[in-house]
Amino acid sequence: MENYRKTSHATYDLKYHIVWITKYRKLVLNGKIGDRTRELVRQVCKTNEVEILAGHVGKDHIHLLVSVPPHLSVSKLVQYIKGYTSRKLLLEHKELQKQYWGNHLWARGYFAATTGNITDEIIMQYIQNQEIEELQHTDNFSVGDKL
Repeated sequence: MENYRKTSHATYDLKYHIVWITKYRKLVLNGKIGDRTRELVRQVCKTNEVEILAGHVGKDHIHLLVSVPPHLSVSKLVQYIKGYTSRKLLLEHKELQKQYWGNHLWARGYFAATTGNITDEIIMQYIQNQEIEELQHTDNFSVGDKL
């Protein structure tokens, strides 16, 4: 339980690996722009109580491993990060405005995957072994009081 985080109503360990790229995979996230991008991502995460466990700003993409509170969806987090960083970077760096005249720094999609300390198989075994002594179930979604 040492890795679990808490809110007033939940204890959780929700980690996601998130990746997104610049529009047209242009190599613009280097030097001052790369440093500023990292700073802006940190701001958004801090504001939303998201803990950055690891991260990397590449020249044309960003990788994050984050711990996210249960009230915040991955899609909403990515929306906040991409929207805020795009707006700020395009305002602060005129050279980006010339390359991204449509006011879109990031490509449309993103990659997200969950991570954890245990596998899906272990969770399924745990769920199937609940009250195993009194249960004779035939599917993978059982009810404890049904004998």
